[in-house]
Amino acid sequence: MKQPGLDGRHRDKKGTIDLKHGNTKNKNLPTPIPGFGPDVTLKEMRDETGKMSEQAIRAAMRNRKS
Repeated sequence: MKQPGLDGRHRDKKGTIDLKHGNTKNKNLPTPIPGFGPDVTLKEMRDETGKMSEQAIRAAMRNRKS
């Protein structure tokens, strides 16, 4: 059985998985988020969409009407 916390992701003292830093640029993500320019930071994306996680931002952009 896999032990909790040993999946390679960084966790804080409570065991919660940390979010990516807000200063990470879209062009530096493993897969850039469509709908944002390459130099837009995660903080700016979070402010615009109201979502915190990278996955939630992607979902919000898929559901956004142009």
